[in-house]
Amino acid sequence: MQKPPQSVDFALKETSPNIGAGSVTGDKLSCTYDLVEQMQYLYVRVVKAKDLPPKDITGSCDPYVEVKLGNYKGVTKHFEKKSNPEWNQVFAFSKDRIQASVLEVFVKDKDVVLDDLIGRMMFDLNDVPKRVPPDSPLAPQWYRLEDRKGDKIKAGELMLAVWMGTQADEAFPDAWHSDAASVGPDGVNKIRSKVYISPKLWYVRVNVIEAQDLVPSDKSRLPEVFVRGTLGNQALRTRTSQTKTVNPMWNEDLIFVVAEPFEEPLILTAEDRLGPNKDEVLGKCVIPLQLVQRRLDHKPVNTRWFNLEKHVIVDGEQKKETKFASRIHLRICLDGGYHVLDESTHYSSDLRPTAKQLWRSSIGILELGVLSAVGLMPMKKKDDRGTTDAYCVAKYGQKWIRTRTIVDSFNPRWNEQYTWEVFDPCTVITIGVFDNGHIHGGGGGKDSRIGKVRIRLSTLETDRVYTHSYPLLAIQSSGVRKTGEVQLAVRFTCSSLVNMLHMYSHPLLPKMHYVHPLSVMQLDSLRHQAMHIVSMRLSRSEPPLRKEVVEYMLDVDSHMWSMRRSKANFFRIMAVLSGLIAVGKWFDQICNWKNSLTTILIHILFIILVLYPELILPTIFLYLFLIGLWNYRWRPRHPPHMDTRLSHADAAHPDELDEEFDSFPTSRPSDIVRMRYDRLRSIAGRVQTVVGDLATQGERFQSLISWRDPRATTLFVTFCLIAAIVLYVTPFQVLALLIGLYVLRHPRFRHKLPSVPLNFFRRLPARSDSML
Repeated sequence: MQKPPQSVDFALKETSPNIGAGSVTGDKLSCTYDLVEQMQYLYVRVVKAKDLPPKDITGSCDPYVEVKLGNYKGVTKHFEKKSNPEWNQVFAFSKDRIQASVLEVFVKDKDVVLDDLIGRMMFDLNDVPKRVPPDSPLAPQWYRLEDRKGDKIKAGELMLAVWMGTQADEAFPDAWHSDAASVGPDGVNKIRSKVYISPKLWYVRVNVIEAQDLVPSDKSRLPEVFVRGTLGNQALRTRTSQTKTVNPMWNEDLIFVVAEPFEEPLILTAEDRLGPNKDEVLGKCVIPLQLVQRRLDHKPVNTRWFNLEKHVIVDGEQKKETKFASRIHLRICLDGGYHVLDESTHYSSDLRPTAKQLWRSSIGILELGVLSAVGLMPMKKKDDRGTTDAYCVAKYGQKWIRTRTIVDSFNPRWNEQYTWEVFDPCTVITIGVFDNGHIHGGGGGKDSRIGKVRIRLSTLETDRVYTHSYPLLAIQSSGVRKTGEVQLAVRFTCSSLVNMLHMYSHPLLPKMHYVHPLSVMQLDSLRHQAMHIVSMRLSRSEPPLRKEVVEYMLDVDSHMWSMRRSKANFFRIMAVLSGLIAVGKWFDQICNWKNSLTTILIHILFIILVLYPELILPTIFLYLFLIGLWNYRWRPRHPPHMDTRLSHADAAHPDELDEEFDSFPTSRPSDIVRMRYDRLRSIAGRVQTVVGDLATQGERFQSLISWRDPRATTLFVTFCLIAAIVLYVTPFQVLALLIGLYVLRHPRFRHKLPSVPLNFFRRLPARSDSML
């Protein structure tokens, strides 16, 4: 039953990066950034200029600043006809790539043909000061500009600051980086590192009770009324009222997902069903969500009557008709006691309710150091060669982080560190690596997925730094492929061990999920609506976290049919049952006396437990304790990672993978679809047979006392009477001893035919005879 090890290519590797955590030398510049390698940068903050001399015939100048260090050159935006411009822009030059000893700063006048030099300044890198957070930022100073000969010009000063620092500097995230020199000024914003916060999501529960005094246009027929609710792109409807009247009743719940700030109102319409695709609107009600009551527990909110307005078309224009007041009776609230699921419950990163008043205190801190990636695959073509512009995204709870994009590198080094508060240890952090498809002026492309990693916090030891290189695996229609490796440093620090252990006794989800549970169908539908809202909101940020990135991180397509996943889940079930199967085989060997000494010892243990039944439970728990203690020596020392064998990715048939990546609805030719449909039918036929066999065994149990077979029921009832008398007069221990010795009897006293009870059970009738 041993699973063969993964190939080296797809395995997790332990690394030893040069980070501050665990270091005894104490020579690191910043203890707050101890999970990443320190990267030295030369920072230049260009603040503003004043009294710049005119260069044009018009008597004005269009100034901009050019910062040059060796072959690297950064440029600010230019201002038209402004002698006192203000830029406040930071340039960062990686110390590893510095090939010059002098920093040059030029102030130039933008011109049509050739830009004119207004003035310049030069700095010797040996004289540049070092700054280490938490020191305050270096104060910028005014510098007089010089001409080409080095003489001070009559007018013109530039305010700037120059210092050496690390990626821990506050200026780092918003700086222009020398390793992204090929990116134009417009693309700099698309490669910066950012922190995003998911919108706060609420469930809106609308209990539609009844309506009164509806006025259908056709008075000759009884109306068939239902209520349709619309919120943004979500549309739900009640069932048609069972009573065909102008005062219909429903008492039915409609549940929507909404994000703060509330931008769109809830619109309810009472509609009369006239035909298959024809409905008449009898009244409309618009409810702003800002006015809706917020509920934190299971207590019902007060009901309210809302007027239904009817709109009529007069001369081609829609006008409100207020001749008669129809109204609708509702109980509406924002349910803050639920956790709005926007990711799969199997690897959720947050389980807190929406309402902040119900949150428990945090139990610890999660720190993640995104170090680097190695061996990334080329994801797109540029200048007839493959290239990758990689960045990382990590999601835990409501906080998303995005590292800066490293341009044109298959071995990018980010060395960025982030922190999250932890409220539940049984949660998962997801880290994804993507290729930026929007930095070279392309707006229509997508950010390609390179791979992702999931780390469950409960599998980590507290206060230990895990430094590993995780394989990035991608399943494509051609098979599983390794697209590179990402090197991470992770540390989970627990503030209170007692509080964390106490969390294991709490329910996984908030109380409302158990007091007023939502159905599986509702949860699935609401989860997809929540995913859509989160992806839309984050894609409107600046720089945007693209829709395809958010969907990949949230596993939006995890519910789609996949033959590979179905096989993987089947073998997971078999792996779980393998322990029971192994125990069954072992017991069969005991019964057949394969090892006489073991069987005799089991006989002795069995007799002791029968004579002293109070020892049974202590023996079981002591055995489990000793097994757990024994297994401690072989406990996992590394966090789990994507497993190709468990996912059945390395043995999947190409056609199965092609089916997995097919669109919905299908876009494949009819003959392929027919073949797949037939294959699915054959699998479903086997499942159908197994389900039928299980039903047959259950019906045989039912038929024991149903007199469906009168002779069999007579025999069973008679046996029950005799068994009741025997058990009453015979001590239970004697009976258990006799049954145990009979089961464990020597093979010499056995025969290969099935036992009498089994023969009797198999002869009982089932309802399969009545199946068509």
